[in-house]
Amino acid sequence: MSENPSPGAAETVPSFYERPSVHQEALPVSGVPFGFESVSNPALGIGGVYGAWGESYDNLRLKELLEQRLGQPLDAREEMNLAELGFLHRHHVQGLSPEEHLEVEVEVGARLLREAALANGWQPDEVQAVLIGMSGPVSPDYVERIAARAGIPTEALKVSVHKACDGSVGSLHLALNPGLASAHEPNIAEELRGKKTLVGGIEGLSRFIQQARDKNALQLFGNGAGIIGLIPGQTMRFLTGAKREAYDEEGVLAVRMYYPHSRQSLLEVTQSGQSVRVAGLMHEPPDDAPIDMAGPMGMVKLFVRTGVEVVAEVYQAYRRLMEKLGTPERSLAAGIVHHANYKINQLKEKHLKNLGIQFPMPWLLSDFGNVSAASNMIAFLRQLPTLKPGDHVLFDGFGAGTYYDVLAVSMG
Repeated sequence: MSENPSPGAAETVPSFYERPSVHQEALPVSGVPFGFESVSNPALGIGGVYGAWGESYDNLRLKELLEQRLGQPLDAREEMNLAELGFLHRHHVQGLSPEEHLEVEVEVGARLLREAALANGWQPDEVQAVLIGMSGPVSPDYVERIAARAGIPTEALKVSVHKACDGSVGSLHLALNPGLASAHEPNIAEELRGKKTLVGGIEGLSRFIQQARDKNALQLFGNGAGIIGLIPGQTMRFLTGAKREAYDEEGVLAVRMYYPHSRQSLLEVTQSGQSVRVAGLMHEPPDDAPIDMAGPMGMVKLFVRTGVEVVAEVYQAYRRLMEKLGTPERSLAAGIVHHANYKINQLKEKHLKNLGIQFPMPWLLSDFGNVSAASNMIAFLRQLPTLKPGDHVLFDGFGAGTYYDVLAVSMG
């Protein structure tokens, strides 16, 4: 893995806002800091934007923020070695009312949709579909709100995907793989083929965990967003993929559902006009807490074994496809893996190597923290300038619930 973080790396890795290509400003609501970076690869015809809002906290200042939120000192035994887990900075917003959070996140989402369209050479009114993954949306109609404010046409398809950290890869999978649709469900990939599409994850996790008492969650998560533009079947083509749902019976990572769900089935797909919602059932905390999670080892046990199985399944299907196409020597240029934490990704890499599976899995988000559904898209955008037409990329998403989406795609 590249950008291997170390406990002393905090002094050498700047905050996101300090990157020279980041556009930074203060939002009208309470002067909340907001920054974004646009990325494009003209050879591939793919571009996008990623960013954050709120004040940037390094690991030392984050401890002070946590103690302020908890109203008590953080015990040394409860303090995580965040640098070792790959996280050196986090973005948080303090002291906003629910109405102010809504306005901030709608404005952020709208700005990012507009900038993502422009990064692809499109005007917002040319966008034909928007698919956004969100763990805890600030409002049930969030995607509709940001699309309208961004100037995206009313008739554009709008898809909200609530599969926790797997939300953005789940969205990309829906946009590219026509084999995902079940009977009586919209076949999103067939509908989007050849259309200008924005896919991403937008996570206001500072708001989401504001009332949490879980000290692990308070240290790991922060705000972040990443949105890419693609034309399914043209600038990005589906090769092979798989998804897996396995309900978290024990509640190792219990998450409150702040979105509509009947609680009668695991994964629900509902449609109203041009709006589609894909909602995953979560094991919710026993009280009103937004999140309750086991320690890092609990996360390893929850995600690594099944996660490795799904990646191995897709990788073997990819190898068979390359054999069938007469290009057995082809290999994956990169694996874009959800940045849950560095140790989880290291362990997945180790288990895959034991199975004879090896491809680059760069670590790219040390200045963000765990930003849930946003992480895969931010990581992809940071890798995008190095990719060439015809490169094959594997996306590996996994999240609470538990939900897994893994797919291999061809670029350009």
